[in-house]
Amino acid sequence: MLVALFHHAPPNIDGTRLKQFDQSTVTSRKGSQAPTPPQAVKGIGKKVAKPDYSESKIVLAMVGLPARGKSYLSNKLMIYLKWLEYDVKVFNVGQLRRTRAKQKAQQSGIKEDHSASFFSHNNPEATLSRERLAEDSLEMLIKWLKDGGNVGIHDATNSSRERRAKIEARVNKEPGMTLIFLESVCDDPAVIAANVALKVSSGDPDYKDFSPDKARADFLRRIAEYEKVYETITEPHLSYLRITNVGREVTVSRINGYLSSRIAFYLMNLHLKPRSIFFSRHGESQYNVEGKLGGDSLLSPRGMEYSKALPALIKENIGDQPLTVWTSTLRRTIQTGENLQYTKLTWKSLDELDAGVCDGMTYEEIEHAYPDDFANRDEDKFNYRYRGGESYRDVVLRLEPVIMELERQENILIIGHQAILRCLYAYFHYLPQEDLPYIKIPLHTVIKLTPRAYGCEEERYPLPITAVDTHRAKPRAAQPVAQASSARQYFAPEDQAA
Repeated sequence: MLVALFHHAPPNIDGTRLKQFDQSTVTSRKGSQAPTPPQAVKGIGKKVAKPDYSESKIVLAMVGLPARGKSYLSNKLMIYLKWLEYDVKVFNVGQLRRTRAKQKAQQSGIKEDHSASFFSHNNPEATLSRERLAEDSLEMLIKWLKDGGNVGIHDATNSSRERRAKIEARVNKEPGMTLIFLESVCDDPAVIAANVALKVSSGDPDYKDFSPDKARADFLRRIAEYEKVYETITEPHLSYLRITNVGREVTVSRINGYLSSRIAFYLMNLHLKPRSIFFSRHGESQYNVEGKLGGDSLLSPRGMEYSKALPALIKENIGDQPLTVWTSTLRRTIQTGENLQYTKLTWKSLDELDAGVCDGMTYEEIEHAYPDDFANRDEDKFNYRYRGGESYRDVVLRLEPVIMELERQENILIIGHQAILRCLYAYFHYLPQEDLPYIKIPLHTVIKLTPRAYGCEEERYPLPITAVDTHRAKPRAAQPVAQASSARQYFAPEDQAA
């Protein structure tokens, strides 16, 4: 058995994926004149097909005591993989239990007792009920994979060798399905206490009629019941990851294949340290004023004014905490950050969406030169790739290393471009692809995101410096709005409640 053990080191700001900011090496990537399309070019691009992930079938079974971060890990993984266009769903046994109990109470008037005694293995009737819930949830998951899903996450304690053996035996009956166990171990008293506090203070229906002190005491008794029978993964033949204290230490055993390895690498980069992620577009550029796409133009006078005002706003929010500034390699982002007294790093991956033959043109010029393609892009902006350039789908794929590094880091300010920040914003707010290209990211505004256990909080700070509005609304549709929420879901979706 091959086992890899990883310990998290302090955030690496000198990694090979990052290039140290150096003003002296900044050069123009593209000329400032609009290109003249060759006469033979009849269109500006084509739609990009979604990758075929139909062969990917993974059952990811969680393992761990209550209040150890299982739901946090499963939720984060779901968001990441769905951002990369895999079809992922979490099947949470606790949600299924509460949903069925609610239905039973509505139909028969009988309210089940789900206090700590329900989770005791000395309670045969409740133990049988919990086993059936876990089995039913797994059956729903497997059916969903057969119907086209890629990764089904079985979010339950799965805390005994007997339970894991049953899961293994059931999945082995399905050809082409891979089983991975993900164990979340936590022995940090502060983290456990915070998870317990979140559980009893966030509206959990199990404790609807409990006082906070009584709810906490009962939940601790529930944990104690599970501890009596808990068995960490030691089965040598299983494929598994063990994550200790949410990323401080990771053990990887028998993980094979592209998607399985991708999952492992992502989970190894997560942490729970408090942090803020700031997004800002570059200051207004000369091309913004002229209504042109792309290019490598300098800032306008108003953009320079924003560059000078930005440090005070960031300092007001970050105080004396450390902060790293990331920019693209284009001059307008580097100029915007030149007055910030923090470590600065440039990413080629943060360069703006490449408009190909349309680089340096206005939307009016594009519509006149390529009317059919202009209309087609409006119909499916996420998938449309400029001739010689990129689609939003292409940008999402090249931003994956940025996401990985963002998950590892603490306080970060990204000075970027409209399309780039839309893609990153959609990841943190779990927005659908069809809305992604229309997210409003205005100039001269700082967006502050604060990741939480079950979502992301947001604040916006517009500076009173006039700038052109470069936003183009989604044709014939409402403007997408992020529903910033850090609330946990307690009931199963309709398709998982039957």
